[in-house]
Amino acid sequence: MPEPRIDSLRINSNRLWDSMMTMGKIGATPGGGSRRLALSDEDKAGRDLFCRWMNDAGCAVTVDEIGNIFSRRKGRNDARPPVMVGSHLDTVPTGGKFDGVAGVMAGVELIRTLNDAALQTEAPVELTVWMNEEGSRFSPFTMGSMVFAGQFPLEQAYACTEITNPASTISVKAELARTGYLGTVPARARPVACYFEVHNEQGPILGEAGFEVGIVTGSFFARYFIATIRGDAAHVGPTPMERRKDALVGTARLVLEIDRIGRSYGPDGRSNAPHINVYPNVRGVIPSEVKLSCDVRHSDVATVKAMEAELRQTAARLAAETGFGIDIEQYYEFGPIHFHADMLGLLRDTAGKLGYKWRDILTVAGHDAVSMNALCPTAMIFAPSRAEGISHNEREYSTPEDLAAATNVLLHAVLSKAGTARAAG
Repeated sequence: MPEPRIDSLRINSNRLWDSMMTMGKIGATPGGGSRRLALSDEDKAGRDLFCRWMNDAGCAVTVDEIGNIFSRRKGRNDARPPVMVGSHLDTVPTGGKFDGVAGVMAGVELIRTLNDAALQTEAPVELTVWMNEEGSRFSPFTMGSMVFAGQFPLEQAYACTEITNPASTISVKAELARTGYLGTVPARARPVACYFEVHNEQGPILGEAGFEVGIVTGSFFARYFIATIRGDAAHVGPTPMERRKDALVGTARLVLEIDRIGRSYGPDGRSNAPHINVYPNVRGVIPSEVKLSCDVRHSDVATVKAMEAELRQTAARLAAETGFGIDIEQYYEFGPIHFHADMLGLLRDTAGKLGYKWRDILTVAGHDAVSMNALCPTAMIFAPSRAEGISHNEREYSTPEDLAAATNVLLHAVLSKAGTARAAG
């Protein structure tokens, strides 16, 4: 029986969709999404299922000290650095079935397709599930890939406690141990030939313009801040309105200004104020302090700096007008990054040869590929997002055809980078 032609090889789209839907049942929400916060029982169940699938596929599964899972399919020359594919299984509290999961399931289907065709690559292929990409339970986001890349100290990551409950003493290390994912493999960078990540777009551009595949060339520039707004605690009943210094009211005014700033910098402008901690946060006391997480983003570096300057000027003006104390401290930034030119060329060429309509696109959100881009040639493939491009929402959706197109591009790009494939055995 003749061996299958490599250029005619395609993934099993029905199996890929079934894998997506099966994983989506873990932590299923009433609105059709998934809730698997990092290192929760639901996240553990999803990770356990992934490990079973990869063991069944004949891969060697290992876990590092920060809980990243590595599933390795041997190459003919197994000493070569692996071609790595990865994404995450954890979700935001109101998550859909696609964010992060699409990239992991694309990798699962890639390995299954190679097994079906009895193809062996020259270099090993390694599928990675990164720990805590979302940052919804433990901050910062992309924690696992940042520790792996040497961008965040392991012991500092271990000490992080739940941001969902400021009074919590539950730490990352404790939850890694509880869930059985406190691995022994050193959580540090090692030689990787290159890294690919498939993701849903999380926006409307590809789907609304009729593109089947997005080639992610790089990222927006984003800066993240904690704004601290200080007022005075007082009884909510007896205190006259004119004598109140309600930190939450001051925060509301700042939130409106943050929204205005993002809208005033054109279609690439983004500004967000998505998370607050209120103190003392009891019903009978006027809030005395609020900590507000916020950020500004744009495709242009100089514009982000201008947005930040306006944010700080606006905060100073509000403080002067109201008597509130308002401090803004930057705690993180990412981008702008540029993915590897040769990797981008490979993805464009592969998408074209497979007959897909593709376009270049930037990512506005952070991904594990941002961390990996500092270590090795890296690239991302976007699948269109439907339902008006909504994401971090139970209605998040990509079609089976969307996912299949992105995964077929991944398959052939990995085969190209992993070396000549031949029949196994």
